[in-house]
Amino acid sequence: MAITGINNSSYTSYYASNYKNTVKKTDSEKDSTNTKDGNVTTSTVELKTSRPGVTKTEQIKTGYSNVNDYSKYLQGKYHYMNTGTTSMQGVPTTVSVSSAFLQKCMNDPEKAKYLEENLAAIPDCAKSAVNGCLGTLTNLSYMIDANGNISVAISGTNDPDGKIAKENAERKAKEIREKEEKIKEKRAAKKAEEEKAAKKRAEKSAEGKETGDYTLSVTGNDVKSMTQSLVAESVSISAPDRSSFDIKA
Repeated sequence: MAITGINNSSYTSYYASNYKNTVKKTDSEKDSTNTKDGNVTTSTVELKTSRPGVTKTEQIKTGYSNVNDYSKYLQGKYHYMNTGTTSMQGVPTTVSVSSAFLQKCMNDPEKAKYLEENLAAIPDCAKSAVNGCLGTLTNLSYMIDANGNISVAISGTNDPDGKIAKENAERKAKEIREKEEKIKEKRAAKKAEEEKAAKKRAEKSAEGKETGDYTLSVTGNDVKSMTQSLVAESVSISAPDRSSFDIKA
């Protein structure tokens, strides 16, 4: 890591890591299941996380016919990818992935796994940067080039009047509100689906009551008592049913 431009007011840090195109076979052997929908394959894999030695089970998709569809899939999981400046921990942040690398990843499970491991780790890395860097961060940038090489740049200031820290705090509060709002929306959508399903069940039950179809059977050795029992049982039916019972003489 090389740090340049350090003075009493601001600093900039730049870090670059190289992506190795060769991946050990043991990494891919962790894939547990593969399902296919058309040309798109869903693989269950173990992804590394930002915490050393810790992995998580995740589903990744490959086999897309064009970069646009693949990008939409990734942005559904990592909304900050290739969407301009967003906010992480209150700090203006950009996450950009070369379309050329996306082209390579969309049909290569190992490259796709590498890409998603790094995209998923970015929020935690941003948090670490905010908590660990000198002064107050003013900008974060993550770039993945055509060959999968990753570049990370940060800018910051000692923020003597606290203005930037205040702006960051406001952005962070907005992030939290938006996250909570999304959770509420998901809960509301789930509740609506449950209510819809309950309504369908009720309608189906009502339809059954209207038709009043049922079949009863009885076994025994006294035809009179058997018939009386069937009549009594039919009166008690509140929904379509098929049942049988034994009557002893």
